[in-house]
Amino acid sequence: MNDYLAVGKVVNTHGIKGELKVMPLTSDLSRFDYLKFVNVNLDGELKEFRVTGARLHKNAVLIKLKGIDTMNDAEKFKGHDLWVERKHARILDEDEYFICDIIGLNVYEDNVFIGTVSDVLETGSNDVYVIKSDSGKKDLLLPALKSVVLSIDIEGKRMDVKVPEGLRDDL
Repeated sequence: MNDYLAVGKVVNTHGIKGELKVMPLTSDLSRFDYLKFVNVNLDGELKEFRVTGARLHKNAVLIKLKGIDTMNDAEKFKGHDLWVERKHARILDEDEYFICDIIGLNVYEDNVFIGTVSDVLETGSNDVYVIKSDSGKKDLLLPALKSVVLSIDIEGKRMDVKVPEGLRDDL
């Protein structure tokens, strides 16, 4: 498991006082209300910054970091992800997982290996797991529904599924 989780990506600066315009990478926007520290990989080194303010603005979050007080200071953050330590991440509900923990799981149906989760597509209604097979066939797109995903074992790197009939041709 990753020690850090991405919560947002800096897409631009905002104003002249060093605010960062961030596209959230979390489904829980309220997590920005209590965000105290973020980490940013600058020049190959993960640096921690204190969050002094965060507010929703249109589809983004505007974040102010301590010591970043001008637009020029904020420019160096553009294109970078904001990370939080896993121990500071929000508590997940039962049957809820961080995307970074799902990617890389080995997927089985009836104990037969069918591929590895290579991506998670976030749609409006439910996520879709992209399963890449070793056989080189096209990717299998599985909806993240309880009727399809039977179990997930993060520590064991395993997901057990029941592939719906309409998707069987993709196996």
